[in-house]
Amino acid sequence: MTVIVTDAGFGPDTWEGGFEGANVLDLASDVDPTTLGDQLDGVEMIRVDFPSFANGRGFTIARTLRLMGFTGRLRAKGHVISDQYAMARRVGFDEVEISDELAARQPEGEWKFRANWQSHNYQARVRATSNAA
Repeated sequence: MTVIVTDAGFGPDTWEGGFEGANVLDLASDVDPTTLGDQLDGVEMIRVDFPSFANGRGFTIARTLRLMGFTGRLRAKGHVISDQYAMARRVGFDEVEISDELAARQPEGEWKFRANWQSHNYQARVRATSNAA
């Protein structure tokens, strides 16, 4: 089973569209999203695989998809750890899908601690400080 992590904490998977068909894409971590082109038309959900917490290519994929105009549901799937949650949200992921085993090792409180990701954006604070000078 899996656990879905959002800013509200752990929850069930509310996606009812299934993971087969033209409205969902599952992307490997080595996909170049700029090659997807017209394949994004009609896609409602994209899941980006994280085969290892040390493999951050999924963050680049998410950011690129958002810059390309994708407005659907974007989910990080796999080995994302709680320390990476704020980054996942900043680059455009709506949610993270983790295994029950990972959820047991990194309880909900660790994820919720990072759920206020907008307030802990040091880059925005630095920009605001430098613009005020």
